[in-house]
Amino acid sequence: MSGDRPSPLVIERILRDRGSIWQQIVAERDLNALTVRMLSSSAIALACYGAVLGAFHSPLMALTSALKLPLLFLVTLAICLPTLYLFNLVFGARLSVRQSLALVMVAITVTSMLAVAFAPISLFFLITAPDYGFFKLLNVAILTLSAVVGLRFLTGGMQVLNDHGLLAPEAANAQANTPVAVQAAPAPVQAVPAAVPAGATPAAGQGAEPVAVPAGAAVAESTSNGAATAAPVPAQWAGQPVGASFPPGAPVAQRPWGSPPVRRGDPSQRPASMTLLYIWILLFGFVGTQLAWTLRPFFGDPGQDFAFFRSIDGNFYAEILRTIANL
Repeated sequence: MSGDRPSPLVIERILRDRGSIWQQIVAERDLNALTVRMLSSSAIALACYGAVLGAFHSPLMALTSALKLPLLFLVTLAICLPTLYLFNLVFGARLSVRQSLALVMVAITVTSMLAVAFAPISLFFLITAPDYGFFKLLNVAILTLSAVVGLRFLTGGMQVLNDHGLLAPEAANAQANTPVAVQAAPAPVQAVPAAVPAGATPAAGQGAEPVAVPAGAAVAESTSNGAATAAPVPAQWAGQPVGASFPPGAPVAQRPWGSPPVRRGDPSQRPASMTLLYIWILLFGFVGTQLAWTLRPFFGDPGQDFAFFRSIDGNFYAEILRTIANL
């Protein structure tokens, strides 16, 4: 976003600055206003896309589909949200109802906005290839793709809350309170050649025998006039080859050998609530598809008269397989 002015479109903020959305949910800051904005944006977007679906049959079907498609998502949310909240409570998560609702509304907002972005493509095929079976499968594929992308945002938000210790607070507190034992490494030893007195000549084929000297200790060196001067041995870090030293003035890197690197995303550290989230996503999908079958028609078979609802017989998946077989 340009400057400090927030975007008037909540979807633009979600897509461009999703980190601030997650931080706002973590801090529970102005969640009511954020949820209302996402709810209104999703309802408008789903109503527009529902009108495109019903336009295949008649203007009256377009109006009813514009009402029923937002209702489909909101009723599915109302049915499944208590399950998500109780799942988190059972496994010790500290998510509030407002945080759970805001997270799911982020997913629904992304789904609805992505679906309405596909509306021109759906209208194009409605005008150029008005086949009922193809049009139905096309829009089912669009809604499925949009829902998958939206649910990816939900899992990403849950992962951020997990990093802040809201999904597994006991493990986070235990890790924070565990002292890290740092073992002091012994002073490295550097081999330096022993000083040779002035005027003395070593035997042929023999050099000065190296002597182990701790780092930082002074080593006697002989100058050209025979005077001995003390030169400090440069410090070394563990793993540096013996005898090698850093150039004069170079900073010496220190590595905290006592603290192991932290691994993020380790499957062994995944809380049970994250696993249950994927189960809840499947449950959300099953409830949504069955509810869509109950609230049908959305498209409207051109060979049948207008009806606000149809009798409940069969199921969504059998109808999709039958449609594919009839193409």
